[in-house]
Amino acid sequence: MKKIVSFTFLFFMLGGVVIAQSKINWLTFEEAAAKTQENPKMVFVDVYTDWCGWCKKMDKETFTDPKVVAYINENFYPVKMNAENTKRKFMFRGREYTEATMAATMRVRSYPNFIIMDAAMENITQYPGYRQPEPFLTGLTGILEKFGK
Repeated sequence: MKKIVSFTFLFFMLGGVVIAQSKINWLTFEEAAAKTQENPKMVFVDVYTDWCGWCKKMDKETFTDPKVVAYINENFYPVKMNAENTKRKFMFRGREYTEATMAATMRVRSYPNFIIMDAAMENITQYPGYRQPEPFLTGLTGILEKFGK
């Protein structure tokens, strides 16, 4: 009986955590770089454009799914980067970038595109294209299993 009560309590607590995290805690690229120096963690970069319909669909359907939100917030420093923004400038490794020049440096050519970086801020892989929540989580889990945390 004690195990059932403990399991039920744990189930509701974990469920509450998923519900409590209603949105992804998006950062700028430079915020993620600073955070990973303080506390090493992989970086997830969502590279999008304003005109991209599939990007908007990802924002509306996949990036609002409670499981996706919890998984990304727990395992990554998430970054939103507009591949056509040439106005906002930031420094990275002694060079000045815009979001557009950083996207080009990362060799992003299609949208949406997701860049996975390790804690040293090195690109590990690209994960391009629209995906519904479950396949998206399956793919991210596979990436984490392959490249480690």
